[in-house]
Amino acid sequence: MSHVPRLLLLALVLVAAGCGSGDDGDNAAAPPEPKPTAQAADFPSASGRTLPDVINGLPSGPALAPSVSILDKGKKNRVAFALFDDARKQLSGAPVALYIGKTDGSGARGPYVARDESLAVKTQFRSKQTATDPDAARTVYVADVPFSRKGKYAVLGIAKLDGRLVATDPIAMEVGAKGATPPDVGDKAPVIHTQTRADVGGDLSKIDTRIPPLAQLHAVDFADVLGEKPVVLVFATPQLCQSRVCGPVVDVAAQVQSQVGDDVAFVHQEIFNDNDVSKGYRPQLATYRLPSEPWTFVIDRSGRIVQRFEGAYSVGELQRAVAKVRGS
Repeated sequence: MSHVPRLLLLALVLVAAGCGSGDDGDNAAAPPEPKPTAQAADFPSASGRTLPDVINGLPSGPALAPSVSILDKGKKNRVAFALFDDARKQLSGAPVALYIGKTDGSGARGPYVARDESLAVKTQFRSKQTATDPDAARTVYVADVPFSRKGKYAVLGIAKLDGRLVATDPIAMEVGAKGATPPDVGDKAPVIHTQTRADVGGDLSKIDTRIPPLAQLHAVDFADVLGEKPVVLVFATPQLCQSRVCGPVVDVAAQVQSQVGDDVAFVHQEIFNDNDVSKGYRPQLATYRLPSEPWTFVIDRSGRIVQRFEGAYSVGELQRAVAKVRGS
């Protein structure tokens, strides 16, 4: 498994995303999707234009840092990203939209207005890794972007900061990259065995690098519950994560698990053998063909994937995904 270089940019972004206490309440009801940060009419139209035309005259703005690497042709893709200023400080709460085009800038499309998803969890679900990071991120932008063809695209963002529109530099992203890709929505979830607390004699540190480890995410073997009840399967390593968002993702899973109880099984799978980077990846990752971490799969009672998340996601996003499978 090779990590996508672009994801290493997340070492500077989307880190320790659980600051602040959440306000989701203790019930299991899924919150509505946040409204977009603005309206499409607030941004330049891309119709009949090139990307250089779209951003012509706009001042240079923050850096655009996506947290996804797998994009598919012919459907709306969840493109999560962050914006960072020259001091590497994350920007949040600003109206922002994405634009896409060919690598030469032609065929511009957009704006795809993003929504601002809160990454906060309640204090009791915050890991030590998350709580002690001084550069904790609070939100992630998410835009739904359709790609009509495979191949490389130029992607840029336009944000409204201090009352004016500014543009990011374009970055390259590839749709339908060759090679093995993780199981997708609609696929049957591959069967893997995951170790439980009982398997390690109660020593959760052997199968969980989170501080403190979470017994409730290691209560069952994934193979035993797949096809019997809905499952949330989280591949993450809070202490060793290259993108530094594994800790926040496990925190999010812990909070949602506390809200839905036994209706849905939650399983956390670590990344490295013996939690040692030098010993390579655990075999479960090869089965799921993961190019990066973290990844989370929400699976219905029949064993079919209904949602997958690459990288960071909010409590609200996971709640909405779990709500789809609770009654399945």
